Amino acid sequence: MEKSWYIHTKRADFRGIAERYGIDPVTARVLRNRDITDDESLRLFLYGGIDDLFDAGKLPDIGAAVALIRKGISEGLSIRIVGDYDIDGVCAAFIIYSCLRMLSAKVDYVIPERIRDGYGINHRIIEEAVSDGVDLILTVDNGIAAFEELKLAKEKGLSIIITDHHDIRTDDEGRELIPECDAAVDPKRLSSEYETRDICGAVVAWKLAELLLSDDEQLRMGWLRLLPFAAIATVGDVMPLTGENRIIVKEGLKAINSGLRKASEKKTDNDMGYPEIPIGLKELIKACGIEDKEITAYHVGFIIGPCINASGRLETALGALELFLSEDEEEARRLAWHLKDLNEERKAMTERGVEEAIRAVERDFPEDLVIVVELPWLHESLAGIVAGRLREHFGKPAFVITATDTEGISKGSGRSVESYHMFEGLQREQDILLRFGGHPMAAGLSIRTADIAELRLRLNADCGLRPEDLCEKIWIDAPMPISYVTEGLITELSGLAPFGNGNPRPLFAEKDLMAYDLRILGKNKNVLRFSLREKGRTPMNAIMFGDAEELKRKIEDRDGSVSVLYSPQINEYNGRREIQLSVLDIR
Repeated sequence: MEKSWYIHTKRADFRGIAERYGIDPVTARVLRNRDITDDESLRLFLYGGIDDLFDAGKLPDIGAAVALIRKGISEGLSIRIVGDYDIDGVCAAFIIYSCLRMLSAKVDYVIPERIRDGYGINHRIIEEAVSDGVDLILTVDNGIAAFEELKLAKEKGLSIIITDHHDIRTDDEGRELIPECDAAVDPKRLSSEYETRDICGAVVAWKLAELLLSDDEQLRMGWLRLLPFAAIATVGDVMPLTGENRIIVKEGLKAINSGLRKASEKKTDNDMGYPEIPIGLKELIKACGIEDKEITAYHVGFIIGPCINASGRLETALGALELFLSEDEEEARRLAWHLKDLNEERKAMTERGVEEAIRAVERDFPEDLVIVVELPWLHESLAGIVAGRLREHFGKPAFVITATDTEGISKGSGRSVESYHMFEGLQREQDILLRFGGHPMAAGLSIRTADIAELRLRLNADCGLRPEDLCEKIWIDAPMPISYVTEGLITELSGLAPFGNGNPRPLFAEKDLMAYDLRILGKNKNVLRFSLREKGRTPMNAIMFGDAEELKRKIEDRDGSVSVLYSPQINEYNGRREIQLSVLDIR
């Protein structure tokens, strides 16, 4: 996939910001590139902590939700939590269930099964709640679009509290449409006074828990014990890591690492008084083999999170929830290793799917600008993952369509690129689709199997894409000589973590460098280590991942003369520390 390099040109008084906050002008430029400009935003980003979190009371209907729950607890009413099968839904269910247990509520939970039930609350769940004598249903990470289902629930005499973070439907005049309920807590409601709309379902649940547990200090410590799960869900649900979300993730990671140190009695000066983390999370971290590492957003997003999601993809998400609720070390260890094994199975299925799909595309329709590929054997919960990998490989929007049911209907998921609005693309072909939904970068669909070939032809004919539209855009924070990099600057830039959506790792560029001493490493020959030197300057070590043999050949063809995109880092090995440049792209 071709990559286009773009340099941010946003303006500000970088030296003034640097002097005011005691930071390097380069760091000030990076913050400006993240649109962090006013003094309060800068203060929150650089120094914000738990006490700077936004007022939970500004969420719409949250006061009514708190009052109804407290009334239900005092009257001994039966409360049922309805969660979701992904990482956000699991963490949200854990948070609010744990909260209500601390308050001695009569509470239980259900989580829909991905294949049998689909997303969110449904008629079966409502009928079972009535049959079980439930008085109050509390949804987490779902419910704001469940109009028919919650109408039935109210007809059955149930009280309903919605906690969600998904978009609100509106009528033709722009008025919001809310399902029948007693309270609808969603930051995206038009009436919301909350400072941000971009929090995940688990954070909404955590905010509700904050108000429910606000009566004494012991309960507040119980609320802080739930912080890691708000952080895990924020990363796993790919929320922007700016503003309040960044504080939640930063402090949540501190809580996880502090809890791990308390468990191993390896306390440090960085321990912040957070309570010990639940046994289940501890055992999952151990099963993943990272208990001796400083847990970062990377570990959450790419190691811990996929294990949590694997439960809801291949079996039921109840496995992940029961792991976190477990108070028995042996049981928690067994459940954690089961999630780890499920994720290994998921990875193997994904790799097979990606390999087959790439072969099919290259063999049958290499010129298509919108990829549509059938993998009938693939578990439908993995279609989106495989589509994402195809998008990365080919640099094109990709749909993966899986098994046909007994009625001749197939389901698919798509992942897109910036230049193609996937939802609008499906909307143009809706006459041959049975169901579809999504947003610019991702979508899902149901289609008659006999119409898949027609869909592929029409999506490509109507996409309006040109080959040049499919170059990946890489945004550079600043051109910067590698000689400017110091250990102090690297330490300062690392303080901008956690990195992720909305707060990418700082990236710099430099041209007219000499690359030499090229060495291929790794059993898969996917690591190239080399030296980079500016004219008349001391060389620096660099590392790049990819097809190392191809990279080495390209550099040698240019006699070592290159331009690079890089992030500076500290490499520690055998007790030695040295500056190393992690190279993202090279020309």
